[in-house]
Amino acid sequence: RGFHYPYLLVEPNPAATSAAGAAEMGAADAARVAAPAAGFLLVEPNNSGRLSDDLAVHLAAARDLARTAIGGYLARELGVPLLLPVFPRPETQWELYTHQLDRDTLAIEDGPMRRLDLQLLAMISDARGRLASQGRPVAAKVLMTGFSASGTFANRFTAMHPEHVQAVAAGGLNGILLLPVESLGGRALPYPLGVADLALASGRAFDAATWRKVPQFLYMGALDDNDAVQFDDGYSAAEKAIVDAVIGAKMQPDRWELCQRIYREAGAEATFRTFKDVGHFTTREVNEEIRDFFRAQLAPPR
Repeated sequence: RGFHYPYLLVEPNPAATSAAGAAEMGAADAARVAAPAAGFLLVEPNNSGRLSDDLAVHLAAARDLARTAIGGYLARELGVPLLLPVFPRPETQWELYTHQLDRDTLAIEDGPMRRLDLQLLAMISDARGRLASQGRPVAAKVLMTGFSASGTFANRFTAMHPEHVQAVAAGGLNGILLLPVESLGGRALPYPLGVADLALASGRAFDAATWRKVPQFLYMGALDDNDAVQFDDGYSAAEKAIVDAVIGAKMQPDRWELCQRIYREAGAEATFRTFKDVGHFTTREVNEEIRDFFRAQLAPPR
């Protein structure tokens, strides 16, 4: 069916979730609980946070994410099903940062790890068919979320396949985004830094017009010092050199603010948030803002 790995498909109980949430929140908060965003599938790429050649390790981590991470929370709050792929992150091929969809991963030419982005699209299609057969049809476009490596995956996936994304929220992004430009400061920006060779790397050119229309919520904690650019599995020496030269060696505020400026200049429909007193994690405030972002995108027009 177009994919070589399993995925989790979690169907929350919106009625039970709403009742439990109302009991905990209090009258003022409960009054703001919107109706479930029926008709959409939420996708959160998996992020095991560790290397292992045992797929069972990544399956267990994905199950934990479905219960405790941002995707599970949003699925319960919005009342939508959640799809979470179980992609590997092999220890014997440590340079493949699959959960971040890095360039080495995208360059795989054969074998079961080839084109994980297309495998995720196939999983989405499969899940849509399963839900439809159960009387729960969902739209072709998906909601997408992720944090840290999976946030980077979501950001890059949206740039490659914007026609499949209704809205995306991604955080813990190491202060760096896939930039919607081919060059910066006289330096070419190849994938995953920019779109200079996106057609060569992914087989399709950057669709700037469609990408600009995708609502994006992109966020960092002001105290977040987790910088994937400094690690060899996330970025090559050549990519690091470009980042340091023209994007920003200092993650915050330099690099993060430059990325925001370039997105705004490109006309992206993007909301940026830097949360005070937050590190490489999310809080209730962060989670609720993401929830409200998706609700606003899905609310029917007056």
